[in-house]
Amino acid sequence: MTFKAVAITVASLSVLFLGACSSGSNQASSPSPAATTAAEPKPSESAAPTSGDKMSSDKMSSNEMHGGHGGQVVEVGDYHLELLLGKESGETHMDVFLQKGETHEAVPNAKVTAQVQAPDGAQKTLAFEYDPAEKHYTAKLPSTAPGTYKVAILSDIKGEKVNGRFSFKQ
Repeated sequence: MTFKAVAITVASLSVLFLGACSSGSNQASSPSPAATTAAEPKPSESAAPTSGDKMSSDKMSSNEMHGGHGGQVVEVGDYHLELLLGKESGETHMDVFLQKGETHEAVPNAKVTAQVQAPDGAQKTLAFEYDPAEKHYTAKLPSTAPGTYKVAILSDIKGEKVNGRFSFKQ
């Protein structure tokens, strides 16, 4: 990569992470964990996704409409991004379903990472691995401290950026 490309990538990721970690009043409220965005959500939305460096106006939709797995869902263009969480001994198991099209076909060849801000402000980057049997990406967050966690899921699919912002409480 050229210096310019590296600088643009670093700047873009920094802006995305800062936006995901900001404490604005645009957090959605719902009975389940809410997703967040830097754009003002519509009353019927729980989140708005990002794609690359620009905001998308695609609507987040309910799990019933998209055959979800019970997690937080963000639709980004042709992609379906879903985050599921599970508490384990001393850590949080994170599953990311990255799917494409109306049929929600799994996307196995992406590079998926998460930038997580813990309740105490500590930041951690996690790399996800693809589980071919389960057709989703997995990672473990080594923390179960109580409070709100802010998560930016960053996906690179052959150069195409598919990103979503989420939050959850422990």
